[in-house]
Amino acid sequence: MTAAELANHYRAYIVCLNAQAWPALGDFVHDRVVHNGQPLGLAGYRDMLIGNFAEIPDLRFNIGLLLSDPPRIASRLDFDCTPKGEFLGLPVNGRRVAFSENVFYAFRDRRIAEVWSVIDKAVIETQLA
Repeated sequence: MTAAELANHYRAYIVCLNAQAWPALGDFVHDRVVHNGQPLGLAGYRDMLIGNFAEIPDLRFNIGLLLSDPPRIASRLDFDCTPKGEFLGLPVNGRRVAFSENVFYAFRDRRIAEVWSVIDKAVIETQLA
């Protein structure tokens, strides 16, 4: 894929996430996906995302920054949401928080094979203080 094709494919993945279109997730995520060094596989990755939406009912993935350098994507995802209880070990308990996640993806066979993710926890702590 070219850089533009990979970026468009990634945008379609984000649409899939926001629609919670779990049957289509395999079009974007590799069967043996690894997340932050942990092998999850497609089923485990899907379960993680379903859990995220259960904990944060108004979760919406918003691309703030997107860089495409095949076979990799770097993205800054922006969130403005209200986690129901604890989030990242913090007592959010339904309060609205805004934060970003910096994510790096490696693609194999047109699908996400590896994900490295870091959430800006400090900005959430500041909002809760």
